[in-house]
Amino acid sequence: QVQLVESGGGLVQAGGSLRLSCTASRIISGRYTMDWYRQAPGKQRDLVATIRRGGSTNYANSVEGRFTISVDNARNTMYLQMNSLKPEDTGVYYCHTDTPFWGTIWGQGTQVTVSS
Repeated sequence: QVQLVESGGGLVQAGGSLRLSCTASRIISGRYTMDWYRQAPGKQRDLVATIRRGGSTNYANSVEGRFTISVDNARNTMYLQMNSLKPEDTGVYYCHTDTPFWGTIWGQGTQVTVSS
């Protein structure tokens, strides 16, 4: 089994920055597409950013130019650098991956709260 553990969330003022981390219990970063999702209170879980095996990335329109997704294969860790945060970025952030052997894996989530 593979576990994903997020960290780095917290309370920040609008305009501030946070860096989220997602560490896997097995070597998966760089081998599978990995994503960050977020879920605001009372809303569905939405895709925020994706990084593929070759390093290509995609972002939701709402975070394009402010967020950066990356991986450190030596640390088996995925990151989400979030700059110029807005109150609407508030939510629980989850890392996610789909693997052919272990299936769909979600982390437990980390709370990000942006105050105005």
